[in-house]
Formats: sequence, structure tokens, C-alpha cells
Amino acid sequence: MIHVKLNKPIIFLDIEATGLNVGSDRIVEISLVKLDIDNSTEILTERMNPEIPIPKVVSEIHGIYDQDVEDEPTFKQLAPKLIKFIGNSDLAGFNSNKYDIPMLAEEFLRAEVDFDLEGRRLVDVQNIFHYMEPRNLRAAYKFYCHKPLDHAHSAEGDAMATFEIFKAQLVKYDGIEVEDENGKKLVPIKNDISVLSELSAKTKNVDLAGRIVYNEKGVEVFSFGKHKDKSVKEVFTTEPSYYNWIMNGDFPLYTKKVLTRIRLSMK
Repeated sequence: MIHVKLNKPIIFLDIEATGLNVGSDRIVEISLVKLDIDNSTEILTERMNPEIPIPKVVSEIHGIYDQDVEDEPTFKQLAPKLIKFIGNSDLAGFNSNKYDIPMLAEEFLRAEVDFDLEGRRLVDVQNIFHYMEPRNLRAAYKFYCHKPLDHAHSAEGDAMATFEIFKAQLVKYDGIEVEDENGKKLVPIKNDISVLSELSAKTKNVDLAGRIVYNEKGVEVFSFGKHKDKSVKEVFTTEPSYYNWIMNGDFPLYTKKVLTRIRLSMK
């Protein structure tokens, strides 16, 4: 087993929260795996009451519901224990630079705990993965077609490469069952455009930019801002000016078109 060279501890962290908005969402569970200089490990895992409701769609992903944390301490109550465990450690995680670490820092500051990243080295395992296993057209062409992409970044060359990759995928994955990132089984890969279209839609967008999505009940909801996860029709009923704000804002024209269609359907 490899011995990780360290001159101070590093903590691998993962956070489950009420959502993905660092500014407004709250942590409901945190796990800290501390790797010490001698490569011994300590683990601290805590659940906490986020003091705001956990959306049902989020609970269905991480399995933590309001009733599971209603009697747990708040982050502010746990903050002294967490900051003591973290100490001067460096920090690591998967997509941690964009999500876990900013979320943790926000919670500490909200709890009036001075949490400073200065002097800490941050290791994002996802970024290393993307460097070493790139997911771009050139890498896909080499993987599926076993040859270099000689005419990358010309429209025709990239389009033809994509077509060749698509055909190779049909051969390689025919009949193989697919699982999403949460382990949910999806339809098997098959030579059927309807099936492939369904698999390609990771989120059920209403507009192309994903600002409006279908929730689990098939209702059109906002995916951003102060009305995140709220029904578009409900928002337009209770706050009609929100439609005008979007129409006058720097939003994609197609998003505006979709919202106009929804608004007109309410009349």
C-alpha cells in the first residue's frame, strides 16, 4: 500500500446538504477522514440540524430526511469540535474545491468561527481525474476509434469524429444496462434513438439552459435563484413581477420563450 508523503495532516471531506447553493443551503452531514503524517487515520462523522427544511428531492438522493436530523445539534453547536479536529490540516475531496470546501467555509463563517484557507493546500481528486482521464472529443475518439483525431476543431472533422464515436458506442455497449450516479438502473443501451435520447438527458430540462426543469412530479420548476424548486406557475401567480424581471434580464432567449409559453398557458 502506498505511503502518502505528508508534512502535515490532510483531511478528505464529504458533505451532504439541503442543496447545492453554497450561499443559502446548509450542511446536514459531514464526514472528515484525517490522514496524519504517519499515515494513520481518524474519522469524524456528524449529522446536524440544518435549521431549514430538506427538500424531498434532495432527501431522496442522500437518504437524510427532516425527521432524521430534527434532534441533532446545529452546525454552530458542532463548530468548535469540527474546527479542533480540522486544525491546520490541508483539505481534499471530490469536487471539493467547487462545493464541499466553500460550503464548509460558509457554515463556519455563519457560525462566527474564523476559518481561514490561507496556508492550506487544497486537493480536488475530481480535477486530477479529469486531467488524467479527459472527457473531451479527442480523448473519446482515441478511446472508441483507436486512432488520433487529426482534424480536431474543424467543424466537419469534429462532426465526423462524433459520428464515428457514436457508431462505436452502439457496438461496444449494446445491451449493457446503465446505472446513474446514484446507482439507479436505467434502460440498457440499444440501437434506438428514443432510448439513447432518454439516456442523454441527465436532467429533465424544460429550457435548453436548464434554468427550468421538471421535478419528480413532472411540474415545471425553477432550478435557480430565490424561487429554486418552486413551481413556475405558482411563482408567476404570487409574484407576477418575477416574469418581467427575467424578461428584462440577461437570460437566454429560449429560456424567455419557454417562460412566456408557461405564462400564456395560465390565462
